[in-house]
Amino acid sequence: MKHFYIIVNPRRDQQLKLTKEIRDFILDNGGICGYQVNREEEGMMFEEGRIPVDTECILVVGGDGTLLRAARNMAERNIPLIGINTGHVGYLCELEKDSAIQGIQRLLEGADYVVEQRMLLSGSCISQNGTIAGRLALNDIVIHRCGALQAMDFVLSVNGEHLNTYNADGIIIATPTGSTAYSMSAGGPIVDPQARLLVVTPICPHTLNAKSIVLGAEDEIAIEVQARGEGQQEKAEVSFDGAPVGALKAGEQIVVRKAQACTGILKLSRQSFLERLRKKLQGYAGE
Repeated sequence: MKHFYIIVNPRRDQQLKLTKEIRDFILDNGGICGYQVNREEEGMMFEEGRIPVDTECILVVGGDGTLLRAARNMAERNIPLIGINTGHVGYLCELEKDSAIQGIQRLLEGADYVVEQRMLLSGSCISQNGTIAGRLALNDIVIHRCGALQAMDFVLSVNGEHLNTYNADGIIIATPTGSTAYSMSAGGPIVDPQARLLVVTPICPHTLNAKSIVLGAEDEIAIEVQARGEGQQEKAEVSFDGAPVGALKAGEQIVVRKAQACTGILKLSRQSFLERLRKKLQGYAGE
């Protein structure tokens, strides 16, 4: 592997010190490498067209949030990503800051690696005037109350059939990759990240028997914001991988399904999902 490209979060790599060190190392060892600073958090567009067509691997310098944004932006390019953690958690990242050069050297030398194909979600917000906004998510799509500290009613339908109405703070629709993120914190199940299914988890439901629901990957999920009383102005915010994208009023809905594209996550280590999970659970137990 010789052709690389770096996507970097400038907040996680001050003065791009690590990014330039990685780029120079690749160039000095006969590789090709460019980089782009991701400033989406500042409202600037990501320029996917700047990435060369012959790129074999994208190095994502930052944390899990940076990798999630890169996964959405590069979903149609089918180029594997490898995360280099310079943030706090970095659960999705394969390399740490101190081991980045060593890992890249292994790739340059032709070391064995595995590309895990991770499922993406596609979500469309449908408003009363019929406008639709579509977007992708690697971890989860969340619809949750905004404003007053009061639970809301969310109507859940699957494949056009009503399933349940939740009185809750919100609902999380997670991929297997996202099952270890917000969904897990809300009591949802942990799923092997290479599985193909959808996890629906209510957030702080106002009932004793509301549980997560695991659905097939081909199912279509619709969640509608329901008015609780005449004249009440209910509004719920929608977030994709933690990034707010808009709000829905009573009678409006979001439709979520498996995206056609997948994201390839490059793995150098032979550590299994169960081993990573065991270490994470032990970390929680020690807190």
